[in-house]
Amino acid sequence: MPTAAVRNPVAELAGYASSWECLSDWLRCLDLRLRRQILDQPHAPDSDPFSSFAGLVITDEEISRLLPSSTNAARQMDGDRTEQQKLEHALAELQNEVQLRQGAALRAGVDLALPCLAELFGLTAFEEQCLIICLAPELDRKYEKLYAYIQDDANRTKPSVDLVLNLLCGSQTEKLNARSAFDPHAPLFKFKLIQIDLVADGQKPLLSRAIKLDDRVVNFLLGHNQLDARLDRLAQKVLPQEGDAESIDGHELYQRVLEFVEGHFPKRSSVGRNLVLHLHGPENLDKRLVVDALCHKLALPLLVGDVEAMKAGQLPFGQAMWLLAREAALQGAVLCLENADCLLAEPEKHRLELNALMEAATAFSRLTFIFASRPWQPQGGASKSLFLSVAVSRPDLRYCQLLWDRGLAAHRRLADNIDSAVLAGKFRFGLNQIQAALIAAENLARWRSPDDWQITGADLSAACRTQSSPKLGLLAQKIEPKYTWNEIVLPRDDLAQLKELCERARYRHRVYGDWGFDRALSLGKGLNALFSGPPGTGKTMAAEVIGSELQLDLYRIDLSQVVSKYIGETEKNLHQIFVEAQAAHAILFFDEADALFGKRSEVKDAHDRYANIEVSYLLQKMEEYEGVAILATNLRENIDEAFLRRMHFIVDFPFPDHEHRRDIWRVAFPHEAPLADDVDFDALAREVKLAGGNIKNIALAAAFYAASDGQTIQMLHLWSAARREHQKLGRAWEFHA
Repeated sequence: MPTAAVRNPVAELAGYASSWECLSDWLRCLDLRLRRQILDQPHAPDSDPFSSFAGLVITDEEISRLLPSSTNAARQMDGDRTEQQKLEHALAELQNEVQLRQGAALRAGVDLALPCLAELFGLTAFEEQCLIICLAPELDRKYEKLYAYIQDDANRTKPSVDLVLNLLCGSQTEKLNARSAFDPHAPLFKFKLIQIDLVADGQKPLLSRAIKLDDRVVNFLLGHNQLDARLDRLAQKVLPQEGDAESIDGHELYQRVLEFVEGHFPKRSSVGRNLVLHLHGPENLDKRLVVDALCHKLALPLLVGDVEAMKAGQLPFGQAMWLLAREAALQGAVLCLENADCLLAEPEKHRLELNALMEAATAFSRLTFIFASRPWQPQGGASKSLFLSVAVSRPDLRYCQLLWDRGLAAHRRLADNIDSAVLAGKFRFGLNQIQAALIAAENLARWRSPDDWQITGADLSAACRTQSSPKLGLLAQKIEPKYTWNEIVLPRDDLAQLKELCERARYRHRVYGDWGFDRALSLGKGLNALFSGPPGTGKTMAAEVIGSELQLDLYRIDLSQVVSKYIGETEKNLHQIFVEAQAAHAILFFDEADALFGKRSEVKDAHDRYANIEVSYLLQKMEEYEGVAILATNLRENIDEAFLRRMHFIVDFPFPDHEHRRDIWRVAFPHEAPLADDVDFDALAREVKLAGGNIKNIALAAAFYAASDGQTIQMLHLWSAARREHQKLGRAWEFHA
C-alpha cells in the first residue's frame, strides 16, 4: 500500500503579489497585538450612560466592534486555553506566515515596500513593526480610537513610545533594550522616518511622547512614488531616454566616468562605499548630458537638485539637503546637485552647508554628482564615501568640430558658407549647447523668412550668443557693436594690427586644431590686447569693430569699479567675470585699467604689495582665458614691462593729427544727415584740435542746433557746438576764420 505524501503547509505558501497584501497581513498582526493589550489592562464595565459622551469616552462595546475578527477568533479556539494564550498562538502563527510569504515574494523578485525600506535604512524587525504601528492610523481612523482607549486618553490618538514598547515587548528587559530604537542617532529618527512633536511633547518623558510616520514614508509604503512635496521647485526626477546615451557615445568624459562607476560598483553590487563625483569646470559642457547617458546605461532614474534654490528656499538648507538625499534613496536614483558654486565660491563661509551636503549625500545616495565651476575638497574626508574631484575641460578644437559636424548634419536647410571649423573656433560648445543653438538658429531663420527659410551664419552666431551665460550681464555692461571698419580712423599700422587680431581669432581653429598647437600650449591660447591712448581716441570704438567683425558679444568692465579696498575682493570679482565670460564666449573690454596698474617695482607698503598681487592675478586669468580680452589705458607708462610682454597685441591710439581729424569729421555724420555746402572738414580739422570722441559730440550737438532751426547742418552750427564742447573741457576757445 503506497504511503500517503506528507503535506508541507510551508511549501504551499505563495509569496505576496504586492506590497499592500504584505502590509494588510502585518496590520492583522497589529490587531492581534492590540487585542492582547486590551485584555491585559483593567477597564470599567460598559454602561448606557456613557452614550452621551460619544467621542470622548471609548467603551468596551465599541472596541469589540472595532476588533471583531480577533474576538471571534479567540472564541473559536480550544476552550482549554485562555483567550490570552489563544491570541499569542494566533499572532505567532500569523507572523510566521507573513515572514514566509514575504521571503517567497522577495525571492520571486517582487518589490515589497516594507522590506525595501528596512534594507535601505538598516532597520531591525522591531523598528519595522514601529513603522506598522505608526502607519495604521494613516490608513484607518479606527486605530486612533484604539490607541486612545489603550492609552486611557481620548485625545491621544497617536501611538506613544510607551504604547509601542507595550505592544512589541514581552518583558521589562526587552523594553529597556528596545528604547535604543528611539535614540536620535538610531535609524528611525536619524533618517527622519518617524517624527516626535517637540513643541507639544518636547518636555515630556520619552515614554509619553507621541510618534508619527513621515508623510513621504507613508506614501512610499503605499507605493505612491511622487517626490516629497517639500522638494517642489528644488528638485526634479528625470528618466533618461535612449537618445541620451547615443548622442554622447564616444565622449571621453562619459567613457571615463562610466568605466570608473562600473569598476567601483561591480555588477551593481551594494558592497563598497558610496561614491561622490565632483565635476568642476565651465558651465554647459555636457556634464549633465554625461550623467543622463550614464543613468540610461545603468537603467537608473536621476534625481536633480538645485543647490542654489535650496540655499534660497524656505526650508533650512540642511533639512532640504537631507530630504533630497533621502528621496534619492527612496527613488533608487542617482543624485545630481547642480549650481553648487553658490557654496563653493566661499567654502569657509558656507562650511556648515557643505558639511550638511556631504553628510546627506554620503548617508543616503550610492552615487552622487556635484556640478560646479571650481575645484573643491571636503574638509576631513568621509570614511563612508569615496570623494573624487574631476576637472572637466572644454573639448579640444578637433573634437568640438566633430560635435558641430554631428549637429549640423541633422539640419538640411543650411547656408553654404557655414563652416563647422570656424564655429568650433568661436564657440567651444559641448553637444548639449550645440543642439540648443541649432534649434534657436532655426527659429530665427523661420522668423526672418517663414516660407523659404534657411539657417545662415549670422543666425548661428546670434543663436550661439543666446547660449551664453546671462550672469555676465550682472557683472559687466554689454555693448551692442555699431561701428565697422569704415568708421574707425587710425594710423595705418594700428589699423593693420586690429585686423590681424581679428584674423588670428578667426583662424584659431586651423592653428590650434588642425596644426596641433592646442596640445602644445597649456596657456595663452586666447588673445590679449592692450589699447593705449588718451580719452576719446577710439579705444572703445575699436573694441566694437572687433565684436562686430567676429560676431561675438562684447562686455565692458570698468576696472575702477572692480577693484576693492577689501583684501581678496578684487580677485573674487575678477574670477567671477572670467568664469562667466568663458561660458559666454565673449570679448572682454577692461576699461579704466589705470585703476589697477602701477609700477610693480615701486613697493612702498603692504598695500602696494597687495596691489601687485591683484595685477598678477589679472594677468593669470587673462592667460587662462581662451577668448579675446582687451585692456584699455590712458597711460601706457603705468603698466610695467612684465605685463606688456604677455600681450599679443599692443595698439596705440594717438591723438589725431590734422589729416586724421579731417577723416574723423567725414565719418562723424551718417549719410542721411543733411550737410550744407559750406561745411568745410579741412577747416574743422585745423581749428578744432580735439580727439575723435569730442568730434562726434560736436557733430551730434550741431545736428540738434540745425534741427531746432529747421535748417541743414551748417558751419555756424558746428562752430557753436565746438565752443560748447571746449567749455565742457574747461578750455577757452574762439574760432578765427
